[in-house]
Order: sequence, then structure tokens, then C-alpha cells
Amino acid sequence: MQHARSFSGADHNVEDLGRFLQRAGLVSARDLLAARSIKARFGTSLDHILISEGLIDADTMATALARFHGVARIDPESEPPDPDLADLIDLRLCLNHSVLPWRMKGNTLRIAASRFEDFAHVLTILGKDAPHAEMVLATSSEIQITLARLHRETLTAKASARVPLDESCRGWGQTGWLRFGVTLGGLAVLLALTFAFPSHVFALLAGWAALTLFVAAGLRLASYVAYMSRPADPAPPPINPEEVQLPKVSVLVPLFKETEIAQALVRRLGRLTYPKSLLDIVLVLEENDTLTHETIAKCDLPTWMRVVEVPEGQPKTKPRAMNYALDFCDGEIIGIWDAEDSPDPDQIDRVVERFFHAPEDVVCLQGVLDYYNSRQNWLARCFTVEYAAWFRLMLPGMSRLGLAIPLGGTTLWFRRDILEELGGWDAHNVTEDADLGFRLARHGYRTEVINTTTGEEANCRLWPWVRQRSRWLKGYMVTYLVHMRNPIRFYRQMGHLKFWGVQAHFVTALSQFVLAPFLWSFWLVLLGLPHPLDPILPRSFLVNLGVLFLMIEVLTVLINATAVSGARHRHLLPWVPTLHFYFPLGAIAAYKALYELVFRPFFWDKTQHGHSLKTPEMAPASALESTRIQLESGHESP
Repeated sequence: MQHARSFSGADHNVEDLGRFLQRAGLVSARDLLAARSIKARFGTSLDHILISEGLIDADTMATALARFHGVARIDPESEPPDPDLADLIDLRLCLNHSVLPWRMKGNTLRIAASRFEDFAHVLTILGKDAPHAEMVLATSSEIQITLARLHRETLTAKASARVPLDESCRGWGQTGWLRFGVTLGGLAVLLALTFAFPSHVFALLAGWAALTLFVAAGLRLASYVAYMSRPADPAPPPINPEEVQLPKVSVLVPLFKETEIAQALVRRLGRLTYPKSLLDIVLVLEENDTLTHETIAKCDLPTWMRVVEVPEGQPKTKPRAMNYALDFCDGEIIGIWDAEDSPDPDQIDRVVERFFHAPEDVVCLQGVLDYYNSRQNWLARCFTVEYAAWFRLMLPGMSRLGLAIPLGGTTLWFRRDILEELGGWDAHNVTEDADLGFRLARHGYRTEVINTTTGEEANCRLWPWVRQRSRWLKGYMVTYLVHMRNPIRFYRQMGHLKFWGVQAHFVTALSQFVLAPFLWSFWLVLLGLPHPLDPILPRSFLVNLGVLFLMIEVLTVLINATAVSGARHRHLLPWVPTLHFYFPLGAIAAYKALYELVFRPFFWDKTQHGHSLKTPEMAPASALESTRIQLESGHESP
């Protein structure tokens, strides 16, 4: 079907638009020349460049484009669309291209779009099913807000259930009494056996704890050797943007009850070096989170940073919020940062380069997490040491061994099409990152660890640390149970190596935290004190076992010391041995996680950020180069 156009200016070229804006006094010759230079280098549209560089606001540009193309400029808020037309064009297509079926004019469908190119592209996709249509003009923000209002129920339901049911834990909400009954029965049997055969039950649990300790030590040693014995991968050659079209990159930044961190976040992200015309930072806020809304309202957000509001719904979790915001993203690459993150300025440039050179099955890149408040107190120091070993040694080593790796919750980058193909994140899983890492692996995709760093705030308070760690451990338990729901299918999808790697990682990690007190008991042997296993095992065997445990502790110290031996972390070396007193906190978190697994499996124990904004590492930047935006003095951190 032929597409009707109600405007003669549809075939204007970019040079015509530039001259039109200059003649209208909306841009200066100097700014226009700079914008054209950016377009020649990066290939994005002139109107988008002018908006993203802060040279013209979106509303003024929309009015100018309407005049330029000879079409009507409408406001969907004061001139709402016909709700009977809402489903005329696929919602996902509307969101991805910022178009909106607005009203009928005779037999012609009037479609609101922010750019003629998007309007024409949607009609091309529709092909023979395309209606007789003409364009009216609105801003992208106005269109997306209207689409969110029109399709509120559909988008809200989708955010909670994007992942297929057989790969999600959302069905657990209907099995509460079953979990309670099984748990109560299991505890009753364990108590009865303990009263009847105390030494044998202790021996069984201690034996399992020892076995999983040896397996965990073997996995750590193998990962350590794999990392240390293989030279670092060479840096990929830089992309020439004049020869290759750089992709649009969207970054999701979920915020919830963040009153301290938001202003610092805007300042940090202003340091990014990726072209702002190709950058889409999406601040994801809950609808009824008035504290964060008020805080963000006080910030002078750059034009490449915007807010997506998540409607009220259940469960109220980070993955559900990201699922909702995913449909509103513009980018081909989707990234995640947390509220307190401070990424390397060139991080997105490195991600884009790696994706460009990586094989097609590499669909996820995991960056390195570091902590900018590592000198704050003992807990922050130990947290930093632990995660330096995990992200700088263990994860890269596991990846080089060919194992599937659990993802961290931030500094993650995905090819958007694959992320949407797999259903995004499980909204009910409180460690949606680890779960997604294994879903990627079981569907044949790979994750690589990339050499770029994001600074975070180490949890430096005792009870919040326990709460955070209990959420992670509960999520690990849920993730393991979900993927092992059909172990034969999981084995076939993962293959021999990855399947047993999952067992080695998850089972040992959870067992070590839950059964830690049984391992601590062997200090009694090394100190020459009586041990509960003395009646059934020779003393010499217990001594040798205690020595083996001590050697594993030495291995852990070696790995942690290696991880912090660089110039950036060398100040932490004296604190490495004290992690022996740090890890027992995880046992408390594990018992809290077990309780919540039964009674509150979907509860998201929120970690409050912003306790370290006054540390030297968080000093404000002197300028925000390449953004053409200066934050006012009122936006400095307190």
C-alpha cells in the first residue's frame, strides 16, 4: 500500500535542516559547524546531536522540525490519542522507535513521531500492512510517557513475567505452605537423628563441610592457576568511527530511596567519554518513591540522561524495574550501573570495541568492581580484598577454564537482542545477575570479563553487610534450585564441564557458609582440646585434617594477597590475614537467608548507599569535559 505524506519537506537533507535552524536563530554558525563535525565522525542525526550536546532543547527542536517538515506539532498530554487506536501498531515497535498511533483524520491514520526517519522506518517494517498514514510531531519523551500511560497494565504485567515460567522462580509464591511443611519435616527428622546419634550426625555434617571445602579450594586453585599462567589478552584495535557506525548504548541505573547518592551519580557519569549523541542513561525510579523523585528533581540532568518511572506492582525488585525500563531504551547495547557506581570514563568505549571484535556467541561483558572507600574501616577493607580476588582473579580464571560464571549486579553489558530473546531478568529472583549468567550459558552464549573498572561503595556497616550478604546467599539458593529443577535438561544444555562447574561453585559456596561452625570446630584439634569426633575417629586423622584446613587457609591468603598486590590496593596487604575473622559473618547471613528462603523468598533487602560521599576518592571533578554541561554549585556533594 502506498504511504501518504502530508508534508513536502520529507526529503530535506541534513544540510537543509542545519541552515533552517540557523536562519531561525535557534543555533549559531559555530555550534552548527561543531554539530556537523560530530555527525561526520559518528553518523548520528543532526537534530539528536544538537539536543544531546545541550545546544537546543527537545521541545524547541520538535517545534522547529514540525515547521521544517510542514506537519502539525502536537502535545499528547493536552491532546490525548484515541485509545481505540492504541493496539494498531505493535507496542514494542512503538517503544523502540518512539511512534504513537494518535488519531484518525478521515481514512488516514495520524502517527506521532519525534523524527521523520522513525515514522518512515516503522511504515517500512509494517510493509503491506501499513495504513494510509501521515505524521504529526511530538518529542520522544512525550510519546514514551503517553505509551506508558496507555499500556500501563500490559507493561506492568510484562515486567514481572518476561522470563519463561520454567526458568523463573515466580511460581514459588503459590507454594509457601509446601516449603514450610517440607522445612518443618526436615528439621524434625534432623533433630530426631541428632538426639539418637549425635556423633554420627556431627560426623556426617562435618564430613560434607570438609568435602565441599576441598572442592572449593580445588576450584579456587584451578582458577588462580588459569589466570596467572595465561598472558593477558591483547587489547582490541580501536574502532575508527569514521569507518564504522558506533552503536547507541543505553545504561540502566536503578534507583530506590536514594537521597544521598543521586547528585554524585550525575557528576560521575558526566565524565564518560563516549559520544553523548550515542549515549542514553536511563534512571529507573519507582512510581511512589517520592524521596528519589524529589532528589532527582533538584539535579540538572543532561539531555542524554532521563528518567523512566516504573508503575507500582509486585514484586518490588531491581530486576522487575529493569525489565520495565528495557522496553524504553534506545540502545543496541544495554548496560547496568548501580546508584553508587563510579565507572572508568572510557568504559563504554572499551565495551563497544570488545563487542565489535568478539565472536557472536559472546553476548555479555562483565567489568571489574572495585571499592572507593576501602580505607574507611576494617569491614570496608575486607570487603575490598574479597572482591578484588573475586573479580580480578577468580572470575577471569573461571572464564578461561570454560566455566559458566555468575554475573555481578553492575558493570554488565549485553547485546540487546539476545537479552530480550532470553526474557531479560527474573523479576522474582533477588540475585537476578547470577541467574541471568547461567541462563545465558544454558542457551549457548558466553560471558567475558573485560578489563574496565567501576568504583562502588563497599558495605562498611556490620548489620547492613549481613543483610546484603543474606540477600545474595538467598538468591544463590533460589538460582540453584531453579536451574536444577530439571537436572537432566540442565546437564544437556550446559554440557559436562559447565554443569559440574555450577555444582562446584554453588553447592560448595552455600555449604561453606551454612556449615562453617563444623569447620571451626577443628581449631579445637589444632589447639589440643577435645573434639566431638574423638569417640569415632582417631586423633591423628583429626590432626591431619586440621592441618589440611590450615593449608587451605594459607592458599586463600595467597590468592587474596595476589589480588591486592598492585599499587592501587597495596595498602590492604596487612589486612589480608584478618579475613579469617571476616568470613564468619557470612554464616550469620546464611542462616538469615535460609529463613527467608522459606518465608520471604522474594523479599529484597535494600542496601542503603551514600555513607562514603565524604571520602577523598569521591572528590568532585573539576569539569565535565565533552558534555558541554556544567553542574551548578548546589549540585556538589555535601
